[in-house]
Amino acid sequence: MAEAEEEKIYTRLMATAMSEALGDTPVVCLLGPRQSGKSTLVRRLLPKRHYVTFDDPGLLDAAQADPLGFLRALPEQVTLDEIQRVPELLPPIKLLVDENRTPGRFVLTGSANLLLLPSVNESLAGRMEVVRLHPLSEMEKQGTETSFLETLISGALEAAVSESGQVVSGTAEAICSGGYPEPLGRPARSARRWYRQYLDAVIQRDVSAVAQVRKEDDLRRLVEYLAHQTANLLNVNAASNDLGLDRTTINRYITILERLFLVRQLPAWHRNGMKRLVSLPKVHMVDSGLAANLLRLTPSDWSLHGTEFGGLLESFVVQQLICQSGWVDSELKFSHYRDKDQKEVDLVIEQGRRVWGVEVKRSASIKRTDAKGLARLATQAGKNFQGGALLYSGTNTLPLEPPNCFAVPIDRLWHE
Repeated sequence: MAEAEEEKIYTRLMATAMSEALGDTPVVCLLGPRQSGKSTLVRRLLPKRHYVTFDDPGLLDAAQADPLGFLRALPEQVTLDEIQRVPELLPPIKLLVDENRTPGRFVLTGSANLLLLPSVNESLAGRMEVVRLHPLSEMEKQGTETSFLETLISGALEAAVSESGQVVSGTAEAICSGGYPEPLGRPARSARRWYRQYLDAVIQRDVSAVAQVRKEDDLRRLVEYLAHQTANLLNVNAASNDLGLDRTTINRYITILERLFLVRQLPAWHRNGMKRLVSLPKVHMVDSGLAANLLRLTPSDWSLHGTEFGGLLESFVVQQLICQSGWVDSELKFSHYRDKDQKEVDLVIEQGRRVWGVEVKRSASIKRTDAKGLARLATQAGKNFQGGALLYSGTNTLPLEPPNCFAVPIDRLWHE
Protein backbone atom coordinates (compact mmCIF):
# COMPACT_ATOMS: atom_id res chain seq x y z
CA MET A 1 0.00 0.00 0.00
CA ALA A 2 2.05 2.94 -1.25
CA GLU A 3 1.95 6.25 0.59
CA ALA A 4 -0.49 8.60 -1.04
CA GLU A 5 -0.14 12.31 -1.57
CA GLU A 6 -2.27 14.35 0.77
CA GLU A 7 -4.99 16.38 -0.88
CA LYS A 8 -4.66 19.01 1.82
CA ILE A 9 -1.22 20.46 2.50
CA TYR A 10 -0.31 20.20 6.17
CA THR A 11 2.65 21.95 7.73
CA ARG A 12 4.70 19.18 9.31
CA LEU A 13 6.38 20.50 12.40
CA MET A 14 9.21 17.95 12.15
CA ALA A 15 10.33 19.54 8.86
CA THR A 16 12.71 21.83 10.76
CA ALA A 17 14.42 18.90 12.51
CA MET A 18 14.66 17.12 9.17
CA SER A 19 16.27 20.14 7.49
CA GLU A 20 18.78 20.54 10.33
CA ALA A 21 19.78 16.88 10.10
CA LEU A 22 20.24 17.14 6.34
CA GLY A 23 22.66 19.99 6.89
CA ASP A 24 25.19 18.12 9.01
CA THR A 25 24.68 14.33 8.84
CA PRO A 26 25.51 11.95 5.94
CA VAL A 27 22.53 9.64 6.53
CA VAL A 28 19.15 10.94 7.67
CA CYS A 29 16.52 8.34 8.47
CA LEU A 30 12.87 9.35 8.69
CA LEU A 31 10.94 6.72 10.63
CA GLY A 32 7.20 6.49 11.15
CA PRO A 33 4.09 4.46 10.41
CA ARG A 34 3.15 3.61 6.86
CA GLN A 35 0.94 6.37 5.42
CA SER A 36 2.04 8.94 8.02
CA GLY A 37 3.37 11.28 5.30
CA LYS A 38 7.09 10.44 5.20
CA SER A 39 7.41 10.37 1.42
CA THR A 40 5.38 13.55 1.07
CA LEU A 41 7.59 15.40 3.57
CA VAL A 42 10.83 14.27 1.90
CA ARG A 43 9.60 15.20 -1.57
CA ARG A 44 8.54 18.64 -0.42
CA LEU A 45 11.86 19.30 1.30
CA LEU A 46 13.95 17.80 -1.53
CA PRO A 47 11.86 18.06 -4.72
CA LYS A 48 14.77 17.49 -7.13
CA ARG A 49 16.36 14.56 -5.34
CA HIS A 50 16.44 11.12 -6.96
CA TYR A 51 13.82 8.94 -5.26
CA VAL A 52 13.73 5.13 -5.08
CA THR A 53 10.97 3.17 -3.36
CA PHE A 54 11.32 -0.48 -2.43
CA ASP A 55 7.58 -0.91 -2.72
CA ASP A 56 8.57 -1.44 -6.38
CA PRO A 57 9.24 -5.22 -6.71
CA GLY A 58 11.77 -4.77 -9.52
CA LEU A 59 13.88 -2.32 -7.56
CA LEU A 60 13.56 -4.48 -4.45
CA ASP A 61 14.90 -7.54 -6.29
CA ALA A 62 17.78 -5.58 -7.80
CA ALA A 63 18.84 -4.14 -4.46
CA GLN A 64 18.70 -7.52 -2.73
CA ALA A 65 20.68 -9.22 -5.52
CA ASP A 66 23.62 -6.78 -5.54
CA PRO A 67 23.35 -4.18 -2.72
CA LEU A 68 26.65 -2.39 -3.34
CA GLY A 69 26.31 -2.42 -7.12
CA PHE A 70 22.76 -1.08 -6.82
CA LEU A 71 23.92 1.85 -4.65
CA ARG A 72 26.88 2.70 -6.87
CA ALA A 73 24.51 2.98 -9.85
CA LEU A 74 22.51 5.72 -8.10
CA PRO A 75 23.20 9.46 -7.99
CA GLU A 76 25.39 10.63 -5.12
CA GLN A 77 22.40 12.04 -3.23
CA VAL A 78 19.35 9.81 -3.12
CA THR A 79 16.24 8.98 -1.11
CA LEU A 80 15.62 5.30 -0.39
CA ASP A 81 11.99 4.73 0.62
CA GLU A 82 10.87 1.77 2.77
CA ILE A 83 14.45 0.84 3.60
CA GLN A 84 13.34 -1.81 6.11
CA ARG A 85 12.63 -4.06 3.14
CA VAL A 86 16.33 -4.16 2.19
CA PRO A 87 18.48 -4.29 5.36
CA GLU A 88 21.24 -5.67 3.11
CA LEU A 89 21.82 -2.09 1.92
CA LEU A 90 22.94 -0.81 5.32
CA PRO A 91 26.56 -2.13 5.32
CA PRO A 92 27.21 -0.80 1.76
CA ILE A 93 25.71 2.56 2.76
CA LYS A 94 28.25 2.66 5.60
CA LEU A 95 31.03 1.88 3.12
CA LEU A 96 29.97 4.63 0.71
CA VAL A 97 29.51 7.18 3.50
CA ASP A 98 32.99 6.45 4.82
CA GLU A 99 34.28 7.24 1.32
CA ASN A 100 32.27 10.46 1.10
CA ARG A 101 30.64 12.03 4.17
CA THR A 102 28.69 14.73 2.35
CA PRO A 103 25.80 15.85 4.62
CA GLY A 104 22.42 14.58 3.50
CA ARG A 105 23.92 12.08 1.08
CA PHE A 106 21.40 9.36 1.89
CA VAL A 107 17.85 9.93 3.05
CA LEU A 108 16.20 6.74 4.27
CA THR A 109 12.54 6.35 5.13
CA GLY A 110 11.17 3.39 7.03
CA SER A 111 7.76 2.14 8.11
CA ALA A 112 9.39 -0.13 10.67
CA ASN A 113 11.56 0.93 13.57
CA LEU A 114 15.04 0.20 12.29
CA LEU A 115 16.56 1.15 15.65
CA LEU A 116 15.26 -2.13 17.07
CA LEU A 117 17.37 -4.04 14.55
CA PRO A 118 20.93 -4.59 15.89
CA SER A 119 22.47 -4.44 12.42
CA VAL A 120 21.45 -0.80 12.01
CA ASN A 121 23.17 0.43 15.13
CA GLU A 122 26.28 -1.53 14.21
CA SER A 123 26.33 -0.32 10.60
CA LEU A 124 25.49 3.35 10.89
CA ALA A 125 26.47 4.41 14.40
CA GLY A 126 27.85 7.96 14.25
CA ARG A 127 26.79 8.36 10.62
CA MET A 128 23.02 8.57 10.87
CA GLU A 129 20.49 10.85 12.53
CA VAL A 130 16.97 9.59 13.06
CA VAL A 131 13.91 11.82 12.77
CA ARG A 132 10.57 10.38 13.88
CA LEU A 133 7.43 11.34 11.99
CA HIS A 134 4.20 10.48 13.77
CA PRO A 135 0.76 10.55 12.21
CA LEU A 136 -0.52 14.13 12.06
CA SER A 137 -0.97 15.72 15.46
CA GLU A 138 -4.04 17.84 16.15
CA MET A 139 -1.71 20.85 16.21
CA GLU A 140 -0.67 20.12 12.64
CA LYS A 141 -4.25 19.47 11.53
CA GLN A 142 -5.43 22.75 13.06
CA GLY A 143 -2.37 24.83 12.09
CA THR A 144 -1.49 25.69 15.71
CA GLU A 145 2.01 26.96 16.44
CA THR A 146 2.36 27.05 20.25
CA SER A 147 2.27 23.60 21.82
CA PHE A 148 0.64 22.75 25.11
CA LEU A 149 3.67 20.64 26.06
CA GLU A 150 5.95 23.67 25.73
CA THR A 151 3.56 25.72 27.86
CA LEU A 152 3.51 23.01 30.52
CA ILE A 153 7.24 22.44 30.89
CA SER A 154 8.03 26.17 30.74
CA GLY A 155 5.77 26.76 33.74
CA ALA A 156 3.51 29.13 31.80
CA LEU A 157 0.14 27.56 32.70
CA GLU A 158 -2.21 30.06 34.36
CA ALA A 159 -5.75 29.97 35.68
CA ALA A 160 -8.43 31.28 33.31
CA VAL A 161 -12.18 31.21 33.79
CA SER A 162 -14.67 31.33 30.92
CA GLU A 163 -18.45 31.05 30.98
CA SER A 164 -19.70 28.42 33.40
CA GLY A 165 -21.35 25.24 32.21
CA GLN A 166 -19.60 25.03 28.87
CA VAL A 167 -18.07 21.86 27.48
CA VAL A 168 -15.15 21.53 25.09
CA SER A 169 -16.33 20.49 21.64
CA GLY A 170 -14.55 18.51 18.96
CA THR A 171 -12.79 15.96 21.18
CA ALA A 172 -14.63 12.90 19.89
CA GLU A 173 -14.12 14.08 16.31
CA ALA A 174 -10.38 14.54 16.90
CA ILE A 175 -10.08 11.06 18.41
CA CYS A 176 -12.02 9.30 15.67
CA SER A 177 -10.34 11.10 12.79
CA GLY A 178 -6.84 10.10 13.92
CA GLY A 179 -3.67 11.32 12.26
CA TYR A 180 -3.23 9.46 8.99
CA PRO A 181 -3.53 12.11 6.24
CA GLU A 182 -5.23 9.96 3.60
CA PRO A 183 -8.61 9.19 5.29
CA LEU A 184 -9.06 12.68 6.74
CA GLY A 185 -10.81 14.08 3.72
CA ARG A 186 -12.93 11.01 3.02
CA PRO A 187 -16.59 10.37 3.89
CA ALA A 188 -17.04 8.14 6.95
CA ARG A 189 -17.76 4.94 5.02
CA SER A 190 -14.78 5.43 2.72
CA ALA A 191 -12.54 6.19 5.70
CA ARG A 192 -13.61 2.96 7.39
CA ARG A 193 -12.69 0.99 4.24
CA TRP A 194 -9.34 2.75 4.15
CA TYR A 195 -8.51 1.68 7.73
CA ARG A 196 -9.38 -1.96 6.97
CA GLN A 197 -7.20 -1.91 3.86
CA TYR A 198 -4.43 -0.14 5.75
CA LEU A 199 -4.26 -2.81 8.42
CA ASP A 200 -4.33 -5.52 5.75
CA ALA A 201 -1.42 -3.87 3.94
CA VAL A 202 0.70 -3.52 7.08
CA ILE A 203 0.16 -7.12 8.14
CA GLN A 204 0.53 -8.66 4.67
CA ARG A 205 3.43 -6.56 3.39
CA ASP A 206 5.36 -4.99 6.27
CA VAL A 207 5.41 -7.69 8.92
CA SER A 208 7.73 -9.86 6.82
CA ALA A 209 10.35 -7.09 6.89
CA VAL A 210 10.75 -7.36 10.67
CA ALA A 211 9.77 -10.94 11.57
CA GLN A 212 8.37 -14.24 10.39
CA VAL A 213 4.73 -14.80 11.31
CA ARG A 214 3.02 -18.09 10.53
CA LYS A 215 -0.58 -16.98 11.10
CA GLU A 216 -1.40 -13.45 10.05
CA ASP A 217 -4.94 -13.84 11.40
CA ASP A 218 -3.54 -14.26 14.93
CA LEU A 219 -1.66 -10.99 14.58
CA ARG A 220 -4.79 -9.24 13.36
CA ARG A 221 -6.79 -10.62 16.30
CA LEU A 222 -4.16 -9.27 18.67
CA VAL A 223 -4.37 -5.80 17.12
CA GLU A 224 -8.13 -5.79 17.63
CA TYR A 225 -7.71 -7.09 21.19
CA LEU A 226 -5.20 -4.35 22.03
CA ALA A 227 -7.57 -1.72 20.64
CA HIS A 228 -10.06 -2.83 23.30
CA GLN A 229 -7.29 -2.78 25.93
CA THR A 230 -5.74 0.55 24.97
CA ALA A 231 -4.56 2.62 27.97
CA ASN A 232 -4.67 -0.44 30.26
CA LEU A 233 -1.82 -2.21 31.99
CA LEU A 234 -0.43 -4.89 29.69
CA ASN A 235 -1.67 -8.25 30.95
CA VAL A 236 -0.01 -10.92 28.84
CA ASN A 237 -1.64 -13.76 30.78
CA ALA A 238 -5.12 -12.39 30.10
CA ALA A 239 -4.30 -11.86 26.41
CA SER A 240 -2.97 -15.40 26.18
CA ASN A 241 -6.15 -16.86 27.71
CA ASP A 242 -8.52 -14.69 25.67
CA LEU A 243 -6.81 -15.29 22.34
CA GLY A 244 -5.67 -18.88 22.82
CA LEU A 245 -2.03 -18.00 22.14
CA ASP A 246 0.94 -18.74 24.35
CA ARG A 247 2.70 -15.97 26.27
CA THR A 248 5.83 -16.15 24.14
CA THR A 249 3.80 -15.59 20.98
CA ILE A 250 1.89 -12.68 22.54
CA ASN A 251 5.12 -10.97 23.59
CA ARG A 252 6.70 -11.57 20.20
CA TYR A 253 3.69 -10.21 18.33
CA ILE A 254 3.53 -7.10 20.50
CA THR A 255 7.18 -6.46 19.68
CA ILE A 256 6.33 -6.74 15.97
CA LEU A 257 3.43 -4.30 16.34
CA GLU A 258 5.70 -1.86 18.15
CA ARG A 259 8.27 -2.07 15.36
CA LEU A 260 5.52 -1.21 12.89
CA PHE A 261 4.36 1.77 14.99
CA LEU A 262 0.88 0.36 15.55
CA VAL A 263 1.12 0.07 19.33
CA ARG A 264 3.41 1.42 22.05
CA GLN A 265 4.29 0.15 25.46
CA LEU A 266 4.48 3.03 27.93
CA PRO A 267 6.86 1.97 30.71
CA ALA A 268 6.12 2.40 34.39
CA TRP A 269 7.79 5.32 36.18
CA HIS A 270 10.14 4.28 38.94
CA ARG A 271 12.70 5.59 41.37
CA ASN A 272 15.36 3.66 43.25
CA GLY A 273 14.13 2.40 46.60
CA MET A 274 10.42 2.78 45.81
CA LYS A 275 9.00 -0.71 46.30
CA ARG A 276 5.29 0.02 46.12
CA LEU A 277 5.20 1.06 42.48
CA VAL A 278 3.53 -1.10 39.84
CA SER A 279 6.12 -2.07 37.21
CA LEU A 280 3.88 -3.21 34.36
CA PRO A 281 3.80 -1.08 31.20
CA LYS A 282 0.62 0.32 29.74
CA VAL A 283 -0.28 -0.54 26.17
CA HIS A 284 -1.52 2.20 23.84
CA MET A 285 -2.72 2.13 20.27
CA VAL A 286 -0.61 4.77 18.49
CA ASP A 287 -3.33 6.18 16.23
CA SER A 288 -6.71 6.81 17.81
CA GLY A 289 -8.44 6.83 14.43
CA LEU A 290 -7.36 3.27 13.69
CA ALA A 291 -8.31 2.21 17.22
CA ALA A 292 -11.75 3.86 16.96
CA ASN A 293 -12.32 2.08 13.65
CA LEU A 294 -11.42 -1.29 15.18
CA LEU A 295 -13.80 -0.55 18.08
CA ARG A 296 -16.50 0.60 15.64
CA LEU A 297 -16.85 3.89 17.48
CA THR A 298 -17.90 7.17 15.88
CA PRO A 299 -18.14 10.69 17.35
CA SER A 300 -21.87 10.15 17.93
CA ASP A 301 -20.99 7.35 20.40
CA TRP A 302 -19.14 9.76 22.73
CA SER A 303 -21.99 9.95 25.26
CA LEU A 304 -23.08 6.31 24.87
CA HIS A 305 -19.81 4.40 25.23
CA GLY A 306 -17.94 6.39 27.85
CA THR A 307 -15.78 3.53 29.12
CA GLU A 308 -14.37 2.67 25.69
CA PHE A 309 -13.89 6.32 24.82
CA GLY A 310 -12.09 6.82 28.15
CA GLY A 311 -9.25 4.54 27.09
CA LEU A 312 -9.16 6.03 23.60
CA LEU A 313 -9.02 9.52 25.06
CA GLU A 314 -6.03 8.66 27.22
CA SER A 315 -4.17 7.05 24.31
CA PHE A 316 -5.01 10.07 22.16
CA VAL A 317 -3.53 12.47 24.74
CA VAL A 318 -0.39 10.36 25.15
CA GLN A 319 0.13 10.37 21.39
CA GLN A 320 -0.43 14.14 21.09
CA LEU A 321 2.15 14.95 23.76
CA ILE A 322 4.73 12.50 22.41
CA CYS A 323 4.20 14.09 18.98
CA GLN A 324 4.75 17.56 20.43
CA SER A 325 7.98 16.47 22.11
CA GLY A 326 9.47 16.04 18.63
CA TRP A 327 9.66 19.81 18.17
CA VAL A 328 9.82 20.85 21.84
CA ASP A 329 12.48 18.50 23.24
CA SER A 330 13.10 15.13 21.62
CA GLU A 331 15.01 13.95 24.72
CA LEU A 332 11.95 13.99 26.97
CA LYS A 333 11.11 10.66 28.58
CA PHE A 334 7.54 9.40 28.97
CA SER A 335 6.09 6.84 31.36
CA HIS A 336 3.05 6.26 33.57
CA TYR A 337 2.73 6.17 37.36
CA ARG A 338 0.78 3.63 39.37
CA ASP A 339 1.31 2.38 42.90
CA LYS A 340 -0.18 -0.43 44.95
CA ASP A 341 -2.63 2.00 46.57
CA GLN A 342 -4.18 2.42 43.09
CA LYS A 343 -2.98 6.02 42.81
CA GLU A 344 -2.03 6.67 39.20
CA VAL A 345 -0.98 9.33 36.71
CA ASP A 346 -1.63 8.65 33.06
CA LEU A 347 1.55 10.27 31.74
CA VAL A 348 4.78 11.19 33.52
CA ILE A 349 7.12 13.50 31.62
CA GLU A 350 10.81 13.77 32.54
CA GLN A 351 13.41 16.26 31.40
CA GLY A 352 16.62 15.26 33.12
CA ARG A 353 15.57 14.99 36.77
CA ARG A 354 12.58 17.31 36.42
CA VAL A 355 9.16 15.65 36.51
CA TRP A 356 5.66 16.64 35.35
CA GLY A 357 2.43 14.67 35.47
CA VAL A 358 -0.58 14.66 33.13
CA GLU A 359 -3.94 13.12 34.03
CA VAL A 360 -6.83 12.68 31.60
CA LYS A 361 -10.53 12.82 32.52
CA ARG A 362 -13.43 12.53 30.10
CA SER A 363 -15.84 14.50 32.29
CA ALA A 364 -16.55 18.24 32.06
CA SER A 365 -16.34 18.75 35.81
CA ILE A 366 -13.61 18.03 38.33
CA LYS A 367 -13.44 17.13 42.01
CA ARG A 368 -10.64 17.51 44.54
CA THR A 369 -10.12 13.74 44.48
CA ASP A 370 -9.30 13.85 40.75
CA ALA A 371 -5.87 15.28 41.59
CA LYS A 372 -4.89 12.54 44.05
CA GLY A 373 -2.65 10.84 41.54
CA LEU A 374 -0.79 14.07 40.78
CA ALA A 375 -0.44 14.73 44.51
CA ARG A 376 1.06 11.27 45.06
CA LEU A 377 3.48 11.74 42.15
CA ALA A 378 4.48 15.14 43.59
CA THR A 379 5.26 13.46 46.91
CA GLN A 380 7.26 10.66 45.29
CA ALA A 381 9.23 13.00 43.01
CA GLY A 382 9.91 15.51 45.79
CA LYS A 383 11.87 18.59 44.79
CA ASN A 384 12.04 17.32 41.20
CA PHE A 385 8.29 17.71 40.71
CA GLN A 386 7.62 20.73 38.50
CA GLY A 387 3.85 20.64 38.13
CA GLY A 388 1.19 19.01 36.05
CA ALA A 389 -2.14 19.15 34.31
CA LEU A 390 -5.47 17.39 34.50
CA LEU A 391 -6.92 17.54 31.00
CA TYR A 392 -10.72 17.44 31.04
CA SER A 393 -13.76 18.44 28.97
CA GLY A 394 -14.56 21.68 30.79
CA THR A 395 -13.57 25.12 29.51
CA ASN A 396 -11.94 26.63 32.63
CA THR A 397 -8.27 26.42 33.60
CA LEU A 398 -8.39 25.98 37.36
CA PRO A 399 -5.65 25.56 40.01
CA LEU A 400 -5.39 22.19 41.75
CA GLU A 401 -3.97 21.37 45.15
CA PRO A 402 -0.56 19.98 44.11
CA PRO A 403 1.91 22.81 43.42
CA ASN A 404 1.85 24.23 39.87
CA CYS A 405 -0.95 21.88 38.81
CA PHE A 406 -4.04 22.95 36.86
CA ALA A 407 -7.19 21.46 35.44
CA VAL A 408 -6.95 22.37 31.75
CA PRO A 409 -9.45 22.14 28.86
CA ILE A 410 -8.42 19.24 26.66
CA ASP A 411 -8.61 21.34 23.51
CA ARG A 412 -5.52 23.22 24.72
CA LEU A 413 -3.71 20.34 23.05
CA TRP A 414 -4.58 21.86 19.70
CA HIS A 415 -5.81 25.40 20.36
CA GLU A 416 -3.55 28.17 21.61
